Amino acid sequence: MATLVLGLVIFLGLHSTRISAEPLRAQAIARLGEGPWKGIYSLLSAIGFVLIVWGFAQARFTAPALWTPPPGARHATILLMLVSMLLLAGYFFKQSHIAVAVHHPMVWSVAVFGLAHLIANGSAADVVLFGAFFIWALADLMSSYARDRRNNVVYPEPSWGATIGAIVLGLALWAVIAFWLHFWLFGVSPLAG
Repeated sequence: MATLVLGLVIFLGLHSTRISAEPLRAQAIARLGEGPWKGIYSLLSAIGFVLIVWGFAQARFTAPALWTPPPGARHATILLMLVSMLLLAGYFFKQSHIAVAVHHPMVWSVAVFGLAHLIANGSAADVVLFGAFFIWALADLMSSYARDRRNNVVYPEPSWGATIGAIVLGLALWAVIAFWLHFWLFGVSPLAG
């Protein structure tokens, strides 16, 4: 579990610089330059992500169960993951009604992803992993909306073409994950049983 926690600290810590250390982040970018900052940020993020995957793979079968998911949890998770994938797709279609409505669709996608997996999984490793992403996403959303208000951010008018694109992409992502990728990566089919 220590490897999982270390990975989360590195990955989510880096992704929290805009939440808790915006001035320090700006100073680091000014001192290093944007290119080197992005390079270091990307390298450390990749290290954190690898540690998360490795740590979770180690902990998921030995972590104690904290609760048993209630009946219907799997169905709720499947539905919430569809919402998560539609939100993620909205990130790539900035003028979709999805993106314009929530303003930060990728972060919303992470929040829904974390919640969905907390509902269906009750081990300590699951709570640490998915709970960390859920809490981080909520903190990031609060910070992002406050920053938008401070900067008087104006969002574009929504476009039906972009919305249709987001819906098609979101449905495709969900289908690939639900019918193939989740089982291939984790050995568990979300649609089984």
